[in-house]
Amino acid sequence: MHSDFAPVVVAVAQRCLRRGYGAAGVPAGVRTGIVLVSASGDLASARHVRETVEAGGRIGPLFFFQSVPNSVAGHLAARWDLRGPVVCLSPTGDPYTDGVAEANLLRDDGDADEVLLILIEQAPDGPTEAVAVLLGGGARP
Repeated sequence: MHSDFAPVVVAVAQRCLRRGYGAAGVPAGVRTGIVLVSASGDLASARHVRETVEAGGRIGPLFFFQSVPNSVAGHLAARWDLRGPVVCLSPTGDPYTDGVAEANLLRDDGDADEVLLILIEQAPDGPTEAVAVLLGGGARP
């Protein structure tokens, strides 16, 4: 592990899903999408790749899974049997506003009944911060 990006995404998502659905998980008929929003992406992994390549080293194949945001979102979808689309965004404005707008599009277009919105940022010299919220069930934020 070179980064806490993926583990933090999984931790906040699981906490949110457990709070919403408990041990039973998401009901079979509910299409839950994932919108993962990060302006900076996985800074620690990017730094590791840059340093390794500059030193003439080789990046291991499992590192690809760890460092690509789509991979952790797909992992969550598979683990929780989520049946909606997976979208990863780098916001151009406010991360929450952009994420909610994307979640609303998925719901309004009929692609998802609800959306797990995950916001995550890694500071170059501080702790990783993340939050997850489940949007759906007819309620709009």
